[in-house]
Amino acid sequence: REELYGTANQPVCIGKRDEAGNWLFPVKGALDPNEIAVCIAERVLARVGPNEEIARRLAQLKEAQRILSETVDVAQRTPYFCSGCPHNSSTVVPGGMRAYAGIGCHYMAQWMERSTLGYTHMGGEGANWIGEAPFSKRPHVFQNLGDGTYNHSGYMAMRGAIASGVNITYKILFNDAVAMTGGQANDGGLTVPQIARQVTAEGAKRVVVVTDEPWKYNKKEDWPRGLTIHHRDELMPVQAELAKIAGVSVLIYDQTCAAEKRRRRKRGLFPDPDKRVVINELVCEGCGDCGVKSNCVSVQPLETEWGRKRIIDQSSCNKDFSCVKGFCPSFVTVKGAKLKQGAAGKIGRLAPPTGEGRPAASQSAFPLQGEGGKLPEPKLPRIAQTYDIIITGVGGTGVVTIGGILGMAAHVEGKGVGVLDMAGLAQKGGAVYSHMRIAQRPEDIHAIRIAAGGADLVLGGDIVVAGNKKVLAAVKHGATEMVINVAEVMPGDFTRNADFSLPTERLKRAIVADAGREKTHFINATQAANALFGNSVAANIFLVGYAYQLGAIPLSADSIAQAIELNGEAVEMNKAAFHWGRRAAADPAAVETMAKPEPANVSDARRLSQSHDETVARRVAFLTDYQNAAYAARYLEWVERAKAAEAARAPGKTGLAEAVARYLFKLMAYKDEYEVARLYSDGSFVNQVQNELGGERLRFHVHLAPPLLAPVNKVTGEPKKLTFGPWIFPVFKLLAKFRFLRGTSFDPFGYSRERQTERALIRDYEAMLEEVLAKLDPGNHHIAVGLAAIPEKIRGFGHVKLRHLTVAKADEAALLEQFRAGPAPLLHAAE
Repeated sequence: REELYGTANQPVCIGKRDEAGNWLFPVKGALDPNEIAVCIAERVLARVGPNEEIARRLAQLKEAQRILSETVDVAQRTPYFCSGCPHNSSTVVPGGMRAYAGIGCHYMAQWMERSTLGYTHMGGEGANWIGEAPFSKRPHVFQNLGDGTYNHSGYMAMRGAIASGVNITYKILFNDAVAMTGGQANDGGLTVPQIARQVTAEGAKRVVVVTDEPWKYNKKEDWPRGLTIHHRDELMPVQAELAKIAGVSVLIYDQTCAAEKRRRRKRGLFPDPDKRVVINELVCEGCGDCGVKSNCVSVQPLETEWGRKRIIDQSSCNKDFSCVKGFCPSFVTVKGAKLKQGAAGKIGRLAPPTGEGRPAASQSAFPLQGEGGKLPEPKLPRIAQTYDIIITGVGGTGVVTIGGILGMAAHVEGKGVGVLDMAGLAQKGGAVYSHMRIAQRPEDIHAIRIAAGGADLVLGGDIVVAGNKKVLAAVKHGATEMVINVAEVMPGDFTRNADFSLPTERLKRAIVADAGREKTHFINATQAANALFGNSVAANIFLVGYAYQLGAIPLSADSIAQAIELNGEAVEMNKAAFHWGRRAAADPAAVETMAKPEPANVSDARRLSQSHDETVARRVAFLTDYQNAAYAARYLEWVERAKAAEAARAPGKTGLAEAVARYLFKLMAYKDEYEVARLYSDGSFVNQVQNELGGERLRFHVHLAPPLLAPVNKVTGEPKKLTFGPWIFPVFKLLAKFRFLRGTSFDPFGYSRERQTERALIRDYEAMLEEVLAKLDPGNHHIAVGLAAIPEKIRGFGHVKLRHLTVAKADEAALLEQFRAGPAPLLHAAE
C-alpha cells in the first residue's frame, strides 16, 4: 500500500477498513464472496456512476443476504466427541468442582454438562487461574491440557503455575495423536513416562497416571518416585484426592484417540477386540443412562412397538465399551461377532466381468432397463463456466472423501476442479461442508466458495446440515438438484436428552420450499447402505451414484470408478455403493425391495401396530406370556372402560384409550428378575443378534447388577455391574419358569423396595383412572390424556428408575390438581 502513496495522482487504497476507518468486512470468521461482491459493487456505482447490470446484480445479492439474515435454522448439528473418545471420560470432574478448557478437541466439553467453563489460547492453559485464584473463594480448579498443546507450549504455562504456587490439577490428556488436525504424531515421540519425569522435575507435588489399560506399561519403565497408576474407573476418587493437594498436581490421562484407533485398525496397526456391544431391545427401558455414562454418539434411538429403545450403531462404534456401565441389564458383549454382510454381498459381484476382468461402470448384475441388464446412461449436465456442487454431511463420515473422489475424477478427465473443505471441529460429528467447482479448464475457476444461488447440485449426506441456512442460501429455486439422505443421525444432544428428536419433517419442508419439489430427492441412503453392505459408511457414495443417474454430475461413471480405485479405501464396497445408488435412481422399487429386510429378519418389536385394536391385542398376548390370562384380562378390562368412557363423556375426542392401552401395559409389564430372564431365554434376543451381526459361534456375556451380589461404588453409592458368561442363559431359562411366583408371598424378589414400588404404581394408576373416567368431559380430556401418559416418564432400573419416578410423580400431582380444579372461570369485561 505504501508504494502507491506520495504521488500526484495517488489512488484511494482500502482493505479491511474504508476511508473513514469503518470496518468493511467482518473481522472474524470466513469472508463470504457475497459480502465482497456487494462492497465492490456499491463502491463502483458510487464512483463510476449508474450501471443497470451492476445495480441489478447488486440487488440480487442484497436480497440473498437479507433472506439469509432473516432465516432461522430449523436444527443445527453441533460438533461432539467421537464415539469412544477418551474425552468422554477424561473431562468429567467430581461434583462441585470446576475445570477450564483449552485448545484441542476437549474444548467441546464446554457445551456438555461437565462443569467446564472458560478457555485460553494455546500455551496459556492455567495462566488464567494464576490471576483469578487470589480473588476467588474456590480453593482449586482442574485445567485440561492436550498432549499436543503440552508439547507445543502448554508446558511453559504449567511452569508458571508451579512458580506461582496456585492450587491446580493439570489433566494432561494423552491421546497419542494430534487428533484435532488429522492424527499426526507428537513431535519428538512424546511418551507418558517422559511427561511424568518432566513435570516431576519442574516441581509438581503429585503425579498420577489414569488409563484404560494399566497393564500395558513395561515393568522396567523409568517412572518418577511416588507416581501411581490407576484404571480409568478410578478417575473420580483420584481427582478428589488430587484436589486436596496444595500446589500443582498432574493427572496424565492415557487413552488413544478413538478416531486414530479406527484408522489404525483399518490398517492392521492397532488391536481390534473380538467383541461388540449389543442391547437387548426388549429389556431396554429407554432411560438413557447408557448415554449419560458413556457420552457416546454411537448409542442411537430405536423406535419400537414397546416405546423408544437404544441400539448401538455398529458402523460407528469404536469399541470403548463405556456404554455397558449404564445401569441396565440389557447390555451384552458378543465375542466372535462381525458386521453383518448386506444383501449386495450375498448376491456376489455387482456386475459381470467385461473386458480385462473389470466390471463395466455402467453395468449391473440385475436387469433394469435397456438391453443386457445395462443401466441407462444419464445425460450429463453441460458445463457453461463452472459446475458447482456442495457436499454436506456429518463430520467423520467421509464427506471430505467424497469431495476428493469427485475432484480426482474431474482431474482424470482433464477438467479443472477446485475444492474447499470446511471442517475444523466439524469433523467431530458436526456439520461439514465441501464446496466443489468443476470447469472445462482450470483457469475458468476463480473463487471456490459457492455464492448465493450458485449451486447446481447439493449432495446432502445429512438432512440437518443440508437444511442449514448456509446451504439453502446457495440453492436456486427450480434449478439446484437436491439429493438428500433422510436418515436420522442423532447429534450429541441425545446423550443428555433421552427424548430428543430431530425435526425431520420441518427440515424437509424447508428444503422443498427453497429448491422446489421437482428438484428435491429424499432417500434413506443410510438404511440402504446398511441393508446392502452392512455398513452405513457406504451411504455417501450411494448418494453420489443416485445423483449421477439423475444427470446431476458432469463426470463419467468410469472416471468416478477410477477415482475410487485411486483412493484405495474399501474400493469394492464403494464401487458397489455407487452402482446401487445409480440403480436406486433408475429403478427405486427394485432397490427398495432388495434393501428391505425379510419379514423373518425383523424383530416383532420393530413392527409397529397399525391400529388401536392391534395395539391392544399385542399387549394382551404379551401380558399373557408375562404372567397369565387373568393378568392380561385385568389390563383389557381397563382399556375397554377407558374406550367406553371416552366415547360417552368426550364424544369426538381421541387419545385417552390409546394412552391407557400403552401406559397401563408399561406399568403392568414391569421388568423384574423373572421378566428379564424370560426376555433373554425366549429366543427373541438370539434372533435379534443374528439379524444385527454376522459371525459364527457367538459367545454372549451379560452385564448385570444383581441385588445382594453387585458391589457398591464407594464414590457414587451405586451398584457396580458384574459380567456373566454364557452359563447364565440356562439360569435365565430356569428362573423364567418361576414367574408364577410373581406378586405372591413366595416371591423372594418381591420384597425389595423396587418391586413393591412397581406394584404400587399399578394400583395408583388404576385409582387415578377411576377418578379420571368418572369426571371426564370434553374440557378436561386433554388433561386426562396427559395423566394417562405419565408412565412414559418412568424409565430404567433401580436408582435410575427411582430418579425418573420422582420427576414423574411431581408432574402427575400438578396435572391432577389441574384436573380436579376444573376449567378456569371466564373473565368478563367490566361494564
